[in-house]
Amino acid sequence: MLLLLAEDDPKIAKLILRLLQKEGHRVDHASTGEEALMFVEMNQYELIILDWMMPGMSGIDVCKKLRQHHYEGGILMLTAKDDLDDKVIGLEAGADDYLIKPFEYRELSARIIALGRRSNRQIQSKQVTKGVFSIDTVMKVAYYKGENMALTSREFQLFQLLFDYNGAAVPRDLILSRVWGMDGDITDNNLDAFIRLLRKKLKAFDKRPLIVNKRGIGYRLEVYDV
Repeated sequence: MLLLLAEDDPKIAKLILRLLQKEGHRVDHASTGEEALMFVEMNQYELIILDWMMPGMSGIDVCKKLRQHHYEGGILMLTAKDDLDDKVIGLEAGADDYLIKPFEYRELSARIIALGRRSNRQIQSKQVTKGVFSIDTVMKVAYYKGENMALTSREFQLFQLLFDYNGAAVPRDLILSRVWGMDGDITDNNLDAFIRLLRKKLKAFDKRPLIVNKRGIGYRLEVYDV
């Protein structure tokens, strides 16, 4: 699943990110409520894990904003608050579930799986089209004007990340974290090599430079009209 973790404690965030990525999830991390909302504007998350107590905008405030803007994925609140009234506040704000800190990772994993089943509207999404490209999010296949581009699993992950950003530049650090994980044994040079391979495959369908290097930032995908 594509997940967003909003947690301001760097140690807790790093541990949860590592464990989620080992289970095969793609995870973005926000350390503030405002940053979490920014990520949601750019990506379609199947599940959002929100820490209640964050600097600035709290997890409750973020949850309310998300529901006001018709976010339909699952929302799991993480909090040290164990009072019944606090649980009611979280649920009334739009959270689907509530997990008390400290918790066992197995319980977090089980809650994520359960919420993933419950909020399968996005999981069941099929083809998404942008200009000359389309991807099947279930079958993990990318198309150029309807023709299968025959990408490997890793190439598809990389392409989908660029595709999801709607022509905006994707930072190199985010690409490395999302596609290879925090513990991935890959360097910037390795990333450039993967980009060259992906460009070569795309060039077989379109001679224009479809993946552009934004110096000092990362890469972006040119989404031309059909």
